This record gives sequence, structure tokens and C-alpha cells, in this order.
Amino acid sequence: MHFTSERRLDDDVIERAFSLGEIPGFLWTPAPASVSAPVPLILLGHPPLGLGRMYPRLLARALHSAGEGFATATIELPGSGDRPRWPAVDQARADLRRAMGAGEPVSDEIVDALVLPLVDKAAPEWQAALDALLSLPEIGGPVGYSGGVISIGVRLAVVEPRIVAAGLFAGSLVPRAIFDEARRVTIPLHVLLQWDDEGNDRQAALDLFDAFGSKEKSLHANMGGHTGVPQFAGEAAAQFFSRHLK
Repeated sequence: MHFTSERRLDDDVIERAFSLGEIPGFLWTPAPASVSAPVPLILLGHPPLGLGRMYPRLLARALHSAGEGFATATIELPGSGDRPRWPAVDQARADLRRAMGAGEPVSDEIVDALVLPLVDKAAPEWQAALDALLSLPEIGGPVGYSGGVISIGVRLAVVEPRIVAAGLFAGSLVPRAIFDEARRVTIPLHVLLQWDDEGNDRQAALDLFDAFGSKEKSLHANMGGHTGVPQFAGEAAAQFFSRHLK
């Protein structure tokens, strides 16, 4: 991990941009973080729209988490932002747009081609980033995962034992294979669902929640579309991570 910039934000939150090989990312640490007082870490998941486009929302989540005493970090997803384009996934996105524009059902083949390669590549990259982040003296764990793509969150919850709790954003197309993996998830889960999300299959989101094998799992459904998440939803997620990471 190579840090490329550093600046101090409000409330003495330190923002550092970094690169991990070809992968760019950000790390935000609260003022109390130090060698003598390392803090827990939350990995901030996000859709594959590019860090530049997602930065304002990621920053808001990072500042809120810093106020709760957590460091946060995120990385650019494969095929997004300034990373090399991914022709196969780009084609799957085009097929998805074509099907939705024509009012046709989105086939399992399109969902698999769009999501599974992303999960297969992104999950090991998140684990590599976690290796580097936990080597920093001011980051002590435990670790949570917050956000989407929900299929990436499911994979990490299964394969990464250092992640002890996850707050997942329902709202992405989910391959049938991920439903099978969801049954193997055992960590505590806090799942956020926008009831009227225009880009989400509500029933599929409910079915995925039902499939999770966790003994502790809660579903928080709010009225409204994809961008209508109420402020108190973030407060509830913060309470969830406070219970499991402190």
C-alpha cells in the first residue's frame, strides 16, 4: 500500500488516498486513532460507478463513522473509474440496459455475467486491502463491511473471517449462486432495503434476506426510492456496528 495524499478534514479526520498496485482507494481515520489506541475498521462497499462519482456519499459515510470512533476505507472496483475497462462486464451491462429498456425480464444469464465475475475479482482485492490496512498501527480491528454490491458483501462474509459484522444495502441483481453462499453466512447482519427502489427486485431482496444463515439478522425497510434513504437509517446502522465492533 502506497499513500499518495493526505489531508485533515473536519473534526480532525485524516483522509489518505492510497494505491494498492493498480487499485486506488481511500482511508479515513478519526482523531483518536493512534499506535496506543488503534480503532476498529469498516470497509465501505459501493456500486461500480467509480470512486470519483461515489466520493461525496462515501465521504459522508466516512465522517459519520469517524464520529462513532471507526476508521473506514474503500477501494475502486474492477472495471470502474480509471481502472482498465472490462469488455465482458461492459457487454453484460449493455445487455441489462437493453432488457430493461425493452421491458423484458432480466435473465439469469445476464445477472451471472454481470455480477459473478465482479465478485470473483473484487473479493480477493478487498482481502488484499484488508491485509494492508490491518498492518497499520492505528488500525486494530475488529472489521465490519458496510454497503453494496450486496453480492460482494455476501462473498466476503463467507470467505473473510476477519469481518465480524456486515451492514448490507439491498439493491443489486443477485445471482442464484450467491443465494447458496448466503446460507453459509453466520455473522450478524443489518440489511437496509428501500421498499420502492426502482432498480431493485423487492421480492428477490426479501428472499435473499430469508436465505441468510445468520442467527442475528435484521431487515430495515423504508418507504421511498433508491436515493430516498432516511437519515435515521444511518444512525441505526451506526448503532449496529457499535454493538459488534466495540
